Amino acid sequence: MKITAQEEYGLRCVLRLAKSETGTTTLPEIAAAEGLTVAYVAKLMAVLRHAGILDSARGRSGGYTLARPADEIGLGSLLLVLGEPLFDEGEYCQKHAGSEAPNGVCLNHATCTLKSLWQTLEHWMRRTLDQITLADLVQHEGRLPELLRERLAAAVLAEEPQLISLGITK
Repeated sequence: MKITAQEEYGLRCVLRLAKSETGTTTLPEIAAAEGLTVAYVAKLMAVLRHAGILDSARGRSGGYTLARPADEIGLGSLLLVLGEPLFDEGEYCQKHAGSEAPNGVCLNHATCTLKSLWQTLEHWMRRTLDQITLADLVQHEGRLPELLRERLAAAVLAEEPQLISLGITK
């Protein structure tokens, strides 16, 4: 998994808002606190506002706030807003067809096991990340690895009936 700069800095900016005591933070305040330019933070905030993660207000007491409580914003959906899925099913076969593939169709299209592997891992990771909220990052910073293990175990247990139907056992 590769984290892009937009995902990293966007998440940092949203965390800054989640930790804000006043609830409202301005672009210059966020930019200064994170060591970023105001223009770059404005770009990130626009993406997040457009996705409904943030609200903004103009004027003297304006700034940015979370659109929902921090415990309702999962990391999976937040990272998806800021970046791309780990696995893009729609373009996977075309991007990995090979240079000698007839008509751009992958030679393994009908029997591809890798596609289902990446698809399953994307689903698990997104589901696990969605179980970690902004509030978790703010409140449980010292025990985040333990919390992540607990949430991952819960996600795997919830998927167990589907795994068995796919023929995957422990």
